[in-house]
Amino acid sequence: MFWRMVRGTLFRQKTKMIMIAVTIALGASLATAMINVMFDVGDKVNRELKTYGANITVLPKEASLISDLYDVEDGGEETSHYLKEEELGNIKTIFWAYNIVDYAPYFNTNVTFNGKETPVTGTWFDYTLDLATGESVTTGITRMKTWWDVEGAWLTDDDTDGAMVGSAVAARESLNAGDEIEVSSGNVNRKLTVKAVFNSGDESDDAIFVPLKTAQELAGKEGAVSSIDVSALTTPDNELSRKAAKNPDSLSVKEMETWYCTAYVSSIAYQIEEVMTDCVAKAVRQVAESEGAILDKTQLLMLLITILSLVGSALGISNLVTASVMERSREIGLIKALGGKNGAVSWLVLTEILLTALAGGIAGYFAGIGFAQIIGHTVFGSAISIKPMVIPMVAVLVFAVTITGSLPSIRLLLRLKPAEVLHGR
Repeated sequence: MFWRMVRGTLFRQKTKMIMIAVTIALGASLATAMINVMFDVGDKVNRELKTYGANITVLPKEASLISDLYDVEDGGEETSHYLKEEELGNIKTIFWAYNIVDYAPYFNTNVTFNGKETPVTGTWFDYTLDLATGESVTTGITRMKTWWDVEGAWLTDDDTDGAMVGSAVAARESLNAGDEIEVSSGNVNRKLTVKAVFNSGDESDDAIFVPLKTAQELAGKEGAVSSIDVSALTTPDNELSRKAAKNPDSLSVKEMETWYCTAYVSSIAYQIEEVMTDCVAKAVRQVAESEGAILDKTQLLMLLITILSLVGSALGISNLVTASVMERSREIGLIKALGGKNGAVSWLVLTEILLTALAGGIAGYFAGIGFAQIIGHTVFGSAISIKPMVIPMVAVLVFAVTITGSLPSIRLLLRLKPAEVLHGR
């Protein structure tokens, strides 16, 4: 009898039930899309931000100490302390090797050009490095400096007679792509062809960029590296990571294990220090902190959108179910007059609504997966990975929204007096 009444109501009020299902489907679809994107947005936002610079800088220990003591920048200055080029491949052997997106070494020296002392930076442009594991990795500044405005062609690492000239140097010396320049350092003279003029918007505009080997030869420092920029996918900092950044030795064994096995910028920097001789790996704080802040705000925005959509669904359900109860007031009054208890009548109405919600929730979940993929391809240019854990979360949310939206109508139902409604009052 109970299920016959449920079935009868679903067919008699199919228009309202379809509207309730659609309302729930809309809320469930948006919740599904936002939660899936929220779980996957961390890596995608990090990857987007990685195109705007490195978040870890590796320096020789002595050079880093001098920089800290005298509060000076290390970039572009010659030093007597260097990292070893032969150890660069070690960076891709750490525990979080796959989180290292790109990195590039730099060798800084000064040359004489047109009678003026001019900074020269040797680096990797698009360098393929063979690792001890048998794998190979391609990295360099063409991947890390994507915002540079380059007039001409990016230099290649095997073009040891080529150079890229900063916009400030080019303007001062009236240089264009295709020109030939002559630089000297000590007894070494070198003719270089300008392959491109670049505008970086920072101090690099006052320098000449050449392949790493060329800069080392000019300075007579084979195998030397002044610094390394590392671009890594990281987890936003928390209290544990900040404590570890100050002093890893202060961590307990359990804290150390958690920190070491989480992709904090400080733990990745620590692991780089473990595989390179006499180096200090520093987080570029303004980059690392901004990544965490942007990610937190993005996730908060998605959470607010999800909450607001569910609140809207609850209000829509409340109106539709209340209208349904008022339309069926005589039927409900008759059931009560025949001995139906408030609990049984309430359960009858809730069963009808929950069955409708089930259908709407299933449809909304699959629609939400589609919306998530649209968001992924439109915003990030890649698919959003679907997390199985979202299914029970959406199910709980649909149930909670349905019950919450039905409460006003249940209260109305409980206040219905059979004598009044049967007499048309």
